[in-house]
Amino acid sequence: MTEDAPAKINLCLFVGPTRADGRHELVSVMESISLADTLVLEEGGGGGVAGGAATAGADSVRCAGVEDTLVTGALRAFRAATGWDGPPVTITIEKRIPVAAGLGGGSADAAAALRLAARASGLGDDETLHALAASLGSDVPGQVRPGRVLATGAGEHVERLPPPEPYGVLVLPSREHLSTPAVYAEADRLGLPRDATALATALDATRRAGPEPVNDLQDAARSLCPSIDEALDAGRAAGARDVLVAGSGPTVLGLFDTPEEAERAAERLAGRDPAPIAARPVCSAGASSSSTARSSGSRPSAWRTSSGSSSAAEGWRSSAGG
Repeated sequence: MTEDAPAKINLCLFVGPTRADGRHELVSVMESISLADTLVLEEGGGGGVAGGAATAGADSVRCAGVEDTLVTGALRAFRAATGWDGPPVTITIEKRIPVAAGLGGGSADAAAALRLAARASGLGDDETLHALAASLGSDVPGQVRPGRVLATGAGEHVERLPPPEPYGVLVLPSREHLSTPAVYAEADRLGLPRDATALATALDATRRAGPEPVNDLQDAARSLCPSIDEALDAGRAAGARDVLVAGSGPTVLGLFDTPEEAERAAERLAGRDPAPIAARPVCSAGASSSSTARSSGSRPSAWRTSSGSSSAAEGWRSSAGG
């Protein structure tokens, strides 16, 4: 039994005040892209648990080169919540998403593991999976069902959005790694988070006009990893319409009007190490957006929906039911 685990990008990421639980409020439009890990579930466990010693007869997780994943916790939480007492299973993860890169790879794997457990057991509706996802991490709820979502709260409140018209994503990975808590701490030190009023204004603007390419964590990531600046320059030189840091970084993204433009940009930058990756949005695990390509002279396709409307706000209203 197999599930793809698509990476996510934040088309916008507005960071607000710190809550009582220590997490920041945020507003973000998250999009799943075609860069994905693959998870395979097989019967039989007890060998190779990531992040802890394997126990005979227990579920196990295998992921070469990664010592800890959220998948072990996802399986444990699923069994506890649903009462699933089926035989132990092993999940093997084929990693393609860079680790600690701002692309939500670990969260994508955890979300895919929840989907696999639900398929294997016949238990767990979407509400259950979402509640479990929220307990695992702020990026997991938005990836339970790959696609485009508006995430609020600390990421636990998720609204499904219509799929966009096709566009291209140039992914510029880094040899560096950044921890998400460290980037948020640096953002706090730099005074980057918005107050509650400014965050509410950003949410209203995003609902009305669609996501704008803003990442409130970008300067914090640049402060901790100065090599990000070179990657931002490379994305601009490659012709990206918009360039920004992916999530908490250090990966850099370039947004292009079409997938083909992103592919050509990746080819032009083929000498970089790590190698650039060309990707596109996906509507569900393994399914790419299939709407009509737009002309290069109109508004960037990443900001529009597949309805063909010239107003992004119309697509947002349709997702809310009116």
